[in-house]
Amino acid sequence: MKIEDFPPTDILKPFIKTYRIIESQEELENRVLPNTSLAIAFRFKGVNAYNTGTEKIHLPGITFSGLRKSVRLINYSKNTSTLIVLFKEYGASAFFREPLHELFEKSISLDCIIHPNELAFVEELLTEAENNSQRVAIVEQFLLRKINHFKPDSLVLAAVSKIKSAKGLLRIKELTDELYISNDAFEKRFRKAVGSTPKQFASIVRMSYLIQHKTSERLLDIVFDAGYYDQSHFSKDFKIFTGLTPTEFYKSAAFW
Repeated sequence: MKIEDFPPTDILKPFIKTYRIIESQEELENRVLPNTSLAIAFRFKGVNAYNTGTEKIHLPGITFSGLRKSVRLINYSKNTSTLIVLFKEYGASAFFREPLHELFEKSISLDCIIHPNELAFVEELLTEAENNSQRVAIVEQFLLRKINHFKPDSLVLAAVSKIKSAKGLLRIKELTDELYISNDAFEKRFRKAVGSTPKQFASIVRMSYLIQHKTSERLLDIVFDAGYYDQSHFSKDFKIFTGLTPTEFYKSAAFW
């Protein structure tokens, strides 16, 4: 598998983390962990499928995925290539007026919200492009046509920053008190901009940090540092997040 990242142009940099192109010469399966980015995947060669454990469900040519708290196993057929747009935490709301929180734990075909003829034209251009730089430019032009007159919600931006700075370890009630807003009003604004509740977002941040910054400490120390009161609760959340026990996970194949 070859993975290559491309930066967005300046005009889209406030909304997009990166464009990631995944190319697989041989059939393989990748473990895709939850993260804080909504994503759109443009497949321009081959077939991608979601492996449920009992069956493989073919993914649409252009797939829009919401935030998740659980792992996904993606199967790439031989000679498969996909361009993925990874949005910043609030970035997708600059392009879509649909309620993004309804995508939590879901992936849909983008033609559910954008006319299929427009998407078919983009897919044709991606297939005919001579190189990946051209494909990134095609997707950028598509996104530029979709961008709304967007003003970021400064309160939500502050909340995202505080949650990430705290590594997901904070009480939402304390956060709303600090931001001088009621819980209901805060959750509504947060879900609209980010695509999840603040609590769901914080749990993703917390587990992501644990996995990315694992040290040689005893597992029990890590569990308590992460705010868990017992190892069984941590192990349950870890398995939902990764699909494996901690021991199995750190011996497993590649993931991203």
